[in-house]
Parts: sequence; C-alpha cells; structure tokens
Amino acid sequence: MMYSDILSAQTLVLYFQSVGIKNIVISPGSRNAPLTLSFTKNPFFKCFSIVDERCAGFFALGMAQQLKEPVAVVCTSGSALLNYYPAVAEAFYSDIPLIVVSADRPSHKIDIGDGQTIRQDNVFERHIGYSANLKQDVEHARNAILNNGDSQETIQKYNTKELETALNIAFKEKAPVHINIPFEEPLYGSVETSKVEITGVKKPIKADPKIENLQELSSIWNTSKRKIILVGVNPPNTVSAEVLEILANDDSVLVFTETTSNLHHPNFFPSVDSIIAPIEKSENSNELFKALQPDLLVTFGGLIVSKKIKAFLRKYQPKSHWHIDSKKAYDTFFCLSNHIKVAPGYFFESILPKNCVLNSQYRSQWNTIKNVYESKRDAYLKQIGFSDFSVFNQVQQSIPKEYQVHLANSSTVRYNQLFPMDASLKVYCNRGTSGIDGSTSTALGGSIYSKAPTLLITGDLSFFYDSNGLWNNYIKSDFRIIIINNSGGGIFRILPGKENTVEFDTFFETTHQHKANHLAKMYGFSYDKAASEKELINCLTEFYETSKNPKILEVCTPRLENNNILLDYFDFIS
Repeated sequence: MMYSDILSAQTLVLYFQSVGIKNIVISPGSRNAPLTLSFTKNPFFKCFSIVDERCAGFFALGMAQQLKEPVAVVCTSGSALLNYYPAVAEAFYSDIPLIVVSADRPSHKIDIGDGQTIRQDNVFERHIGYSANLKQDVEHARNAILNNGDSQETIQKYNTKELETALNIAFKEKAPVHINIPFEEPLYGSVETSKVEITGVKKPIKADPKIENLQELSSIWNTSKRKIILVGVNPPNTVSAEVLEILANDDSVLVFTETTSNLHHPNFFPSVDSIIAPIEKSENSNELFKALQPDLLVTFGGLIVSKKIKAFLRKYQPKSHWHIDSKKAYDTFFCLSNHIKVAPGYFFESILPKNCVLNSQYRSQWNTIKNVYESKRDAYLKQIGFSDFSVFNQVQQSIPKEYQVHLANSSTVRYNQLFPMDASLKVYCNRGTSGIDGSTSTALGGSIYSKAPTLLITGDLSFFYDSNGLWNNYIKSDFRIIIINNSGGGIFRILPGKENTVEFDTFFETTHQHKANHLAKMYGFSYDKAASEKELINCLTEFYETSKNPKILEVCTPRLENNNILLDYFDFIS
C-alpha cells in the first residue's frame, strides 16, 4: 500500500474508505497528485480517469444516480474546478450525492499572481449541500508554509470534523458536497504506512421519519372524489405493485405519469399533454378543465416535464396539494398545503389501508378520453411522413426489454412523452436543471455497473455539445446511442417566436450540417445512418445485436417539416 506523505491527503482517503466511498473519478493534474497517488494505490478504490472535468462530473453523477451512493470527482487547482459546476447544479436539484474534491494552492498564494490559482473556497455556495474547506498541514513542507499558530493536532481534528460533516450530508441528504484541500509542494512524496488512523467511523444512515398527521390526511383523502397523482422524475421500483394496483383501480384517482416516472399500469395516464392539449383547443375548454380540476393533488418524484399540466394546475388549483418527499417540496403549482416527509411507497402503504371506496366517475370519464386520443395517435402515424414524430414512435417500439434508457433534454424528452415505453425499461434524464450539457457523459457513467445494456436517445445539439463524453476508456460494447439529427435545435421551431429569418436560424435554431460519423470512427463506435423509414427499420433490426464495439445510429429527419407534424398532431387528436 502506498500513501501520499501529506497527512491531510491520507486523512481524506482513509475517511472515504471508512464510510465506503469506493468510486473515484479523477481528472489529471499536478496539484491533486497527493490524492491521485493515494486513491490509485489503494485496492479498495475503483478509479476512473476522465480528462474533461465537465464530462467527469456528469460521468460520476450518472454512476451515483444508479448506485444510489456517493461517487467522488477529484481535480487539480484553478479553472478545472469550475468545469464541475453544471454537474454540481444537476446533482443539487436532482438529489444525487456527488462529492467534489478539489486540490488547492495554499491560502497565502491566492490572489498574488500565482499560476492556476483562483478563489476555490465556497465556489459552489448557492448549489451545494456543504462546503468543507480543509486546513493545510503544518508538518509538510515546513520551510514553505505560513503557519497561523495551529498545531498539527488541531488541524487534524478540524479536518476530520469537516469531512464528517460533509459526508454525513452527502449520505443523509443525498446532496452534492465540496471538499477543498490545499497542498504545498512537493506533491509527489509517498510513504508505505499511513500516520493517520480513522477509527469509530460508520456509514451515515438517515433515520426513517414518520407521518405525523396521518388521520387528518386520511380524512382529506377519503372525502376527495377527484384525486390526481402526478409523478415526476422517479427511480424504478419505488412503489410496490400492490400499491400501484390499488391506485389504478380507484375510480376517484387519475395517475398522471411521464416517461421519467418509471411507473406503469394500463389504467394510468402516461401522456399528459395528449389529455391537456385537446382541452386547450376546445371551445368549452373552461368547462372541461373544471371537470378535470382535482379536489386533491398528490405529487412525488422530481421535476415535471410537461408545461401544459403545470399551466393547468396553476390556473385550476386543487383544494389541497400534498408533495411526498423525505427531503424537499417545491410549490410548483402555488398551492402546496402539505409536505409529507416520507418515501412515496411508505406513504401509500400507510394511507391506503384506511382508504374508503368513493362513488366517482372521475377515472372512467377521463379514461374514455385517453382511449380516443390513443386511437387517433395511431391513425395519425399512418398518414404522416418520415419525421421526428414517426422516428420516436419507431425507436421506442424497438427497444429490447430490460434496457437502461437515458434521454437527452429538450426535444428528446418531450417527444418521448407522447409514446408508450415498455414497463421493463428503466428510464433516466437529467431534469434537475434540464440542460443539454451532460447527457452523454451521464449515460456512460450510468452504464458502468448496469447489468443490462444502456441506450442513450439524444438530439444532435446535445450529442455534439457533450461529444468529449466519448473520450474515456470505459465504454462497454453493449452501449448504444441513437441520435435524432434534425440539423439544429428543432425545439425552437415549436416554441413561440419562430420566424423564418437568418437571425432565427443562426441564433436560436443554430442550424448546421454536422454528422456523427467522424466522431464514431475516432472513438471506436460502429456507425450507421438512416434518412427514411425503410432505412430506419433496416438499421434497427441489427442495432441491438451483440457486437464487439459500441454503436451509434444517426437518424436524419427533415428540419423544416418536423415542427408542423408535431403541432398538427395536437390538432388531429383534438
């Protein structure tokens, strides 16, 4: 075993080991050499080398998302640290325990003109669970440091306490934390035996909270004849099949899900926009919206994709809105009445045994409308040409069972909402900040420990934006990417403000003619391309077969037709 000869580096590495933080994503640098040497020479840790810190942050985030445990990223000093910020923000809003460890210059060398030096302490202040600013050892490089009088023993106690606080928050709150650790040169010294002992440390475990006002909540539940359960981003297997069955067969309940909800039942309503859009276009929209307006709204999971359901519930607010989450509750619809701080599965298992059967036509009424739009969607697909709309339908039908599926943001996740996904698929998307910047890297990180193959469905801008994500040595042969390339940011042709001008094409849609074939060749992917329905069907027949190399399928769709086909769909089902 080899350790850095710097005690603070020994302390951090051994503390991580003591609480079971095993996966370390390291970006190259010199200032972080004491950490890199200590992590990589310890067989307990699984270390990954990712050059681009922005990609490294999302790669670690994808891994932590799947493992449901902290994963650390380690970088050198200077601007390297700032490149983690997009992943830190996503982790903050998605409750993912990403641990950022940054090596720093000694404090007396900040803001004096030293190279590769910035103000690193508290740099993520607005989007972090905790910032631990460790103190510099005084036993290392004694001739080079400026000591403010602290003894090594005092520094050791302080650093250990800071590490304990940060990691407790990462484990218990599922929040990102930042640990900044200053090192003085020399940086590459090593010892075979650590001078630091970490004892009595256990992995932090959050206590199970209880529902304090269950009787009051049961009374509201049992007197609400119109209940909507709306589920946002939600990991698979969070609610039991028994609970889902009860909710699905309750005539007073509508369960609205999104693709990212990972909840399925034939009686659920998986395409929210296909319910709301026809009402928006109806002459008696106010009457229909009032008929849909719930007495009680129950939400759980992360952020909601659909703008239409948000607009509806903000205008036609329920009498009560409960959000179920052990950590936080957003007042998304401006009518939050209860934050129930337990896991969703536990809540429903507690309240449903007290459930009273209500005489309600709520579900049957809207189920009829759901059946109508589903039949109309099938009819519409038969009459349209090759487009984003038809491609997403074809792609989603093609995905083999049990795959892990990652969705890029923007158009990809929105189109995906319109078509059914097989219940065996596990679906993920970075909806915390909804950015396009790390979709590929997140999917790659998520694939590392997945027993099932992984598929990333992405748009062209998202793919090219994060193309450095392919620059790593950990891409499995069963990793698949489908790029829907509509030659720009096609979503801007759907949003208000579309116009046929050079300025719109250049600064909003950002049109281009790039293709992914050269990137595929550079990073060792097999590559195929489809530009028609027939070509797409042919490509998909072999796309998922076992192969030596990972694969990219690029599907090129007509830029100027896609938006009209999508908007006409909502007219058609109305």
